Amino acid sequence: MTRRVKIIIFLLSAAFVLAAVDLYITFFVPAPRAGGKKVVNIQKGTSFRVVATDLEEKGVIRSAESFIFAASILGDYKKVRAGEYELDSSMTPLHILDMLVKGKVKKYIVTIPEGYNIREVTAVLAGQGLVDEGRFLSKVSDGNYAKTLGFSGHTLEGYLFPDTYEFTKGMSDEEIIARMVGRFLTVYASEFAGDAKKRGMTMLKAVTLASIIEKETGSPQERELVSAVFHNRLKKGVKLQSDPTVIYDIMDFSGALTRKDLRARRPHNTYFYYGLPPGPISNPGRASLRAAINPARGDYLYFVSKNDGTHFFSRSLKEHHRAVSLYQRHIRSGKGQQS
Repeated sequence: MTRRVKIIIFLLSAAFVLAAVDLYITFFVPAPRAGGKKVVNIQKGTSFRVVATDLEEKGVIRSAESFIFAASILGDYKKVRAGEYELDSSMTPLHILDMLVKGKVKKYIVTIPEGYNIREVTAVLAGQGLVDEGRFLSKVSDGNYAKTLGFSGHTLEGYLFPDTYEFTKGMSDEEIIARMVGRFLTVYASEFAGDAKKRGMTMLKAVTLASIIEKETGSPQERELVSAVFHNRLKKGVKLQSDPTVIYDIMDFSGALTRKDLRARRPHNTYFYYGLPPGPISNPGRASLRAAINPARGDYLYFVSKNDGTHFFSRSLKEHHRAVSLYQRHIRSGKGQQS
């Protein structure tokens, strides 16, 4: 082998090694500086070159050109999905590219507590930047929209099931609502629909009653007793006289109900109207739904707060007045029969 041939072989080998090293760096070596986690929002229709440049500027990748080269080799140049991504400078370019192509967008874990009304649910979602508060509230308050989803109420109150959800930015209001309403329908159909039908309760009636029970007590062992009081009152044609139903219609509630509030002709005021209000006043959880459909046995008609998170239940007005004197010495004059 001549010296010239040896030199050529050496140069080709060196070139191959350098190319291999360059390819290795292109695919497997993270950014040189520790930029940490970065949130990258890729809008629909953004070119891959713009995406790569943004990643380089944020310190997530070493080189935009190398990243573009890697995507071209793998055939992923036009496969990146829009969305919000949480990337880290410690990730390899191949890992980052895989996330962008598979649409592994940032997930927001959102917990909706039991008993939140639609205004409170909206505030939670808006606080995470997932919805526009005014637009979303308008949507869930739209009776016509509720009807398109199969609900007979004036709003979607009661049907945004309290649970923990995974949402992503870019989801439409309709997609978020569908997720929450779908969860309600699944739970109701599998756990409560049969018992409600046996008791002769429509879904609207069951959810409305459950929503009141949810707001009346936070004590798990009392829910069935509260339910019994309301069932008994409904049977006897006695007004429910539930404070939370009055509060629901007061937008800026100060914390104290007045005699004027109790006499107001507002839609959900069970001090003014007989029977259940026209729809739910909150989004109840499983326990309150179960209690609404399966009340405790007994002829209780009244209950009053004991100021410790629980209530005293009475069968007669005389017994109730004694309990009021004992537990609510400063109860306002003219208030109804239960707290």
